[in-house]
Amino acid sequence: MPYSEDDLIPMSALSQVYYCERRYALIHLEQIWADNRFTAEGEVLHARVHRETRESRRTFREEYGMAVRSREWGLTGKCDLVEMWLDAAGKPARINPVEFKRGREKMTDVDRVQLCAQALCLEEMFGVAIAAGQLYYFQDHRRQDVRLDAPLRADVADLLAKIRAIIAADKTPRAQYAKKKCENCSLVDLCMPQAVGQSVAQYMRRQLGVLG
Repeated sequence: MPYSEDDLIPMSALSQVYYCERRYALIHLEQIWADNRFTAEGEVLHARVHRETRESRRTFREEYGMAVRSREWGLTGKCDLVEMWLDAAGKPARINPVEFKRGREKMTDVDRVQLCAQALCLEEMFGVAIAAGQLYYFQDHRRQDVRLDAPLRADVADLLAKIRAIIAADKTPRAQYAKKKCENCSLVDLCMPQAVGQSVAQYMRRQLGVLG
């Protein structure tokens, strides 16, 4: 059964829950947010991309910052760039979503999952199958082709299921400290993952010992 407008999940939430379920809950359930250099640079990049001028020809159209949604998947959000090749009637015959990222290609599928979610929305909106899309990493200065295959679509479904389970429980998951991941997270000072299982006094003694 299609999801209602009130039940649509922002596509950005997929990358949050992929990175850390607690991070997703802090942002989307508790409405807690903090920027660091990486998030600030990402916001500037996407704002710049969305200001780009559209290009439109008789057989081709591109849209920056296109709002998309899928009632079937329960998703909503924006695409950085959507390239559309049009048929004789002016309707999209082929669609290529392009997602822009500030850094370099990641070892995980987090960016590919977000791109796949965009394609799922576009497929529903335009009735066109999308087999592939592209990621553009600014430090690599090139587009990377991404196959939007069945396993990647299953990953999107799994992440959506995790998000809906967290929403249904209405409870922020317990922190699981991982040094590199946690130290790169903009919410580390608010999340306090190293305090898990400790009293406040124990945590403060540990912190003072580190600072000393």
